[in-house]
Amino acid sequence: MSTLREQFEAFEQGKYLDSDGNLDNRCFNFYDWFCENISLKSKADKLFPMAIKFANEMNIDLDKHYVFFKNNCPVDDDLYDDFRICDKENGWVVFTVVPKEPRSGKTEVWGRENGFDGPLFQGRNLDEIYKNLA
Repeated sequence: MSTLREQFEAFEQGKYLDSDGNLDNRCFNFYDWFCENISLKSKADKLFPMAIKFANEMNIDLDKHYVFFKNNCPVDDDLYDDFRICDKENGWVVFTVVPKEPRSGKTEVWGRENGFDGPLFQGRNLDEIYKNLA
């Protein structure tokens, strides 16, 4: 298993480290996707900086968590991406961050804290969410 610290350091060196600790130049840390394979790298290039900032803003322990990406395909809406911060010890998802939810058009942060029963935080973007948490 890799850690956020290892994944973020690899990304800063132009490498993509998946949650299993393997260099990943095929899926670019996506666990599941419905888009074309060729678009995964550019999606990862957008999601990694968001995950780095999220982990820093939320004071997530970089050595006890990892991240993976998901490209979602709702039955009745557009594709959208998210990133999921997981507990390294048990693999449980702690946070799911949706940069732009297609129905609301908002950024949403879901979490284990409320059993993923609705967003913990919602805003126009992550910076607005961070500002409201301060």
